[in-house]
Amino acid sequence: MLFKLKPVVFLAVLFLLACTSDHDQNNYQPSFASANNAKTTTQYIFGVHPLHNPQRLHEVFSPLMTYLSQHVDNATFKLEASRNYASYNKKLYAGKFDFALPNPYQTVNAIKKGYKVFGKMADDHKFRGIILVRKDSQIQSISDLKGKVVSYPAPTALAATMMPQYYIQTHGLNVMKDIDNRYVGSQESSIMNVFFNHSAAAATWPFPWISLSRERPELAQQLEVKWQTETLPNNGLIVKPDVDQAVVDKVGFLLFRLHQNTEGKEILSRMELSAFEVANQDTYLPVSQFLEKFSREVRPLN
Repeated sequence: MLFKLKPVVFLAVLFLLACTSDHDQNNYQPSFASANNAKTTTQYIFGVHPLHNPQRLHEVFSPLMTYLSQHVDNATFKLEASRNYASYNKKLYAGKFDFALPNPYQTVNAIKKGYKVFGKMADDHKFRGIILVRKDSQIQSISDLKGKVVSYPAPTALAATMMPQYYIQTHGLNVMKDIDNRYVGSQESSIMNVFFNHSAAAATWPFPWISLSRERPELAQQLEVKWQTETLPNNGLIVKPDVDQAVVDKVGFLLFRLHQNTEGKEILSRMELSAFEVANQDTYLPVSQFLEKFSREVRPLN
């Protein structure tokens, strides 16, 4: 027996089916994974001051950038090398770098531009200026440099220029009048100038001298460290204020523990460094005090 619907009920059922069909068609959307759900990767520019020429700088510091990129979630770190101090200073003070490793003089200036200090290189006993001469030269005292050429990397190099110039100034010569100051662009160039007899003496600091003389033994055979200066706090680790604090904390966590693992020790060995350590703005007060003395007794700082 067939089940019969009353006409009114039959029409009502048809109406409901039609509405349901239209509703499903009008509201159907294909399902795709939302792009907003994918985690984005942020690139951070890490500017290291010209400890070496750009090629050598990449050889020394690129492994550190790789290490940070592997261990900081959703982040990559790109090393920015500069051809000279003037180029680096321009980029640093314009805020191009997210993270940076400037020398202490640049660190003090960067603080004034808004950067925050969160760490530094350890081994302050190595942050000093040294003055090299040829072993076969007749240079025995600072006074023997009078009228002669002395090479330096750049006017704004703290350990390799300012500290040696302060040493010369406080040991009997007027730096700006008694010697011919030549700023030759890099630590390596300063050293090679005295090696090739283009200068009577070369100012640098232990880090590049140790590295370069290891690669070129003839340098250690023919040159000697004649004088060395007092020390100051080593190069700073700084960050722009708009970088996420969680990222800064993670970078600090990794850097301050590099010396505790095999991979980290290998990275540090390239830098001739034992460790990175925690620091803040007050760490660089001795540098500010030195700069005041230097600008008063040797030459003004721009």
